[in-house]
Amino acid sequence: MLKAGRVQALGAMSGTSLDGVDAAVIDTDGERIFGFGPVRYRPYTDAERGVLRAALGCWPDDDVAAAGAVVQAAHADLLSQFEDVDLVGFHGQTLAHDPAGRGTHQLGDGAALARALGLPVVWDFRSADIRLGGQGAPLAPFYHFACARWMRAERPLAFLNLGGVGNLTWIDPRKAAPQDEGALLAFDTGPANAPINDLMQARLGLPFDEDGGLARQGRVADGVPEQFLQHRYFARMPPKSLDRDEFAGLTGMVAGLDDADAAATLTAISAAAVMQGMEHCPTPPERVLVTGGGRRNPVLMKMLRAALGCPVVPVEAAGLDGDMLEAQAFAYLAVRVARGLPTSCPGTTGVRAAVSGGQISQPGEAG
Repeated sequence: MLKAGRVQALGAMSGTSLDGVDAAVIDTDGERIFGFGPVRYRPYTDAERGVLRAALGCWPDDDVAAAGAVVQAAHADLLSQFEDVDLVGFHGQTLAHDPAGRGTHQLGDGAALARALGLPVVWDFRSADIRLGGQGAPLAPFYHFACARWMRAERPLAFLNLGGVGNLTWIDPRKAAPQDEGALLAFDTGPANAPINDLMQARLGLPFDEDGGLARQGRVADGVPEQFLQHRYFARMPPKSLDRDEFAGLTGMVAGLDDADAAATLTAISAAAVMQGMEHCPTPPERVLVTGGGRRNPVLMKMLRAALGCPVVPVEAAGLDGDMLEAQAFAYLAVRVARGLPTSCPGTTGVRAAVSGGQISQPGEAG
């Protein structure tokens, strides 16, 4: 049983960019944020990243033992370095996401991790939401709401996460709770870093376009971003979510371009998807706070600033850690699960009613 009041929660996140595992501690009661604790990062090796990349798109009945071993070892190695923690939020590694079909697959065994760490572990955050008709993603918006309250924001604002996939959270911080009607609207905007990273890996053997250096040398192909926005996904109303490889055909759209032009065009496509998504906001946000690796791409940020009618800044401008925001989110959500508080609602995932997802594994439970 989790103690009452404030606790030290440790969250871990391994995103679709497959760069590594982020881990962070926050001081929270599951509603308010009181402070931020230590953070650590464990990059995947090239070999580990190759194993995980080969498992993308796989489901639990596929052979994912090698990828599972990578996920478990990396998390156990990193999370065991923290002390004075009350519980752990373990997201695992998303391999496949098909909320309207087979569901969602986050690789990782929370029960085994609980035994390895000697701590209660909250995991499998998305399945309950999907069972109740939701998209199962994005899940960070409830934490974004808490961040907005911690910042003492007084007007609607937006968080934009630019990871492998982009997602947007519009927040009205004047509402009392994140599940209140009109407090949140959240959805995946489209591809963000994933197609750029895949291009860099395939053509140059590099994990990503550092500082947008290659895109800066290129020219955006005429009409390609506009053509991309004709994809059926952009006609759907939010909430809505994506699998990392939903837009696998993007590589074909830039196949005839040289490396620099292809990088520039994929970067413009990521920005165009965000611009399209902003049209769904109930009211224009006062500012957009950008998190995830994409905020470090000056070319992408310049494109967004040119197109959006409000300030677009990294979350660090608000005193937050853009590298660790998602890890912190799963620490926060873990406490909410342990206390039976909602972790998603109709405005964030399209679920029929506010729901508390996740399951809790205790360290003493048999395997």
